[in-house]
Amino acid sequence: MRLALFDLDGTLVDRRAAFADAIAELARDHAYGPEIERWLRTELADEAGRGDFVRLRDTFGLGEDPDHLWRVYVDRMAAAVTCRPAVLDSLARLKEAGWSVGVATNGASDIQRAKVRATGLADLVDGIAASGDIDVRKPDPRLFELAAARCGTQLTPSDWMTGDNPETDIAGGAAAGLRAIWVRGRAWPDGLDVPHHTADDVTDAVDHLLTHSAE
Repeated sequence: MRLALFDLDGTLVDRRAAFADAIAELARDHAYGPEIERWLRTELADEAGRGDFVRLRDTFGLGEDPDHLWRVYVDRMAAAVTCRPAVLDSLARLKEAGWSVGVATNGASDIQRAKVRATGLADLVDGIAASGDIDVRKPDPRLFELAAARCGTQLTPSDWMTGDNPETDIAGGAAAGLRAIWVRGRAWPDGLDVPHHTADDVTDAVDHLLTHSAE
């Protein structure tokens, strides 16, 4: 069975919009002023974990339990995050064509899995590996290997990785022996080897897998 691995944030789901909504709701619900809200938007912009809410408490002398705040944030993100129907349809077509679908994502295990469940991706994904599972991050090949194992298989040179981050997804996937599709959005860094294919959207990437994967 052919394996297609995907990044989560910025590839399958829109984390940016969900993040803005989640922070606004968290700040409003806890009556946080502009200073705390700005701190949250800055410090959690790329990734969030329980430890960030310990830092929040210590920085501002808050009385709330950091674990409670983390759980609230996870719930807010799960409620706000979306996966476009076209993306879900594309993954369904990939599954119907005999592919195994996995997710390799940096991030805390609980919040990444909450996003997958909340968006309907759980019904289409065979396995998930989050960096919080084993405390290694993309581009470390071990995270891609874990994602394959969670899908019940091992990485082969005919498998693919699709993502929006040139370093972690594309270079990382290549280092793990995968062919890679870059979903455009960020600038491509100088000196980084070009991906096997580029796409404007993850749905275009799936179309490529369905029509050209044997090339």
